[in-house]
Amino acid sequence: MSVVHTIKWKEEDLVLSIDYPKKHTSSNGYKTVIICHGLIGSRVGVDRLFVKASKALTERGYLVVRFDYKGCGESSGEYGKNTFEDLINQTKTVIDYTAENVAMEELILLGHSLGGAVAVFTAIEDQRVNRLIQWAAVGCPDTDIKGIFGESRMAALEKNEQVDFYGYSFYHCYFQSLSDYRPLSKCSSFKGDVFIAHGTKDDDISVHYLQKYKENYLTRKKGNVSTLLIENGEHTFSDSNHFNQLINGTIQWLENGAK
Repeated sequence: MSVVHTIKWKEEDLVLSIDYPKKHTSSNGYKTVIICHGLIGSRVGVDRLFVKASKALTERGYLVVRFDYKGCGESSGEYGKNTFEDLINQTKTVIDYTAENVAMEELILLGHSLGGAVAVFTAIEDQRVNRLIQWAAVGCPDTDIKGIFGESRMAALEKNEQVDFYGYSFYHCYFQSLSDYRPLSKCSSFKGDVFIAHGTKDDDISVHYLQKYKENYLTRKKGNVSTLLIENGEHTFSDSNHFNQLINGTIQWLENGAK
């Protein structure tokens, strides 16, 4: 069963879906996964990535929350006027709402692409997050996102108030905020267990970040880290074989922990 809700963040309406498991036997509450999408994404995901992931997770007894950041999917506002801090705060607002309306045994934050970097900082700042999952996570938001936009768009922004990106207007505040966040150097502040997955044919975000994140997580005295490298996997894991490797590896880690 999936229920759609609309919640307030400042003056905006954020839309989220709560996907309930078919069977729930624990008296301690739900093991809850909240999914953070990436750049101009949505709670559906490219090629239904998050819908498919939620279906697999709810079949195993997890409750899944999928939401649209400001200006994405069905949420109101302009995405390109967000700052990175706004994305963190919107994620916390979704956590607040979930905590108020769902009995949670455990909270797991799952972030894809830019959402993987947002999830890192949210997990560091919000002690309610027990475990963290990063799929094809951005390592250097400033460099990575500007690289996706390309030199011509970034040059155009220097002369204009905004720049168009697939029908979305992006403003200076969005890019200026990215340079203040370095998830690779800060990730070691999170004390919970972490699972990282990346595809070797990711043309958007470098697969080398998997190893860099792992190395930094391994410097911690508390918290384990596990990784999954998907051969020929692309950024959105759209190929059925790659998606199956991704979700099966994620579920195995969720249920069995670090190896």
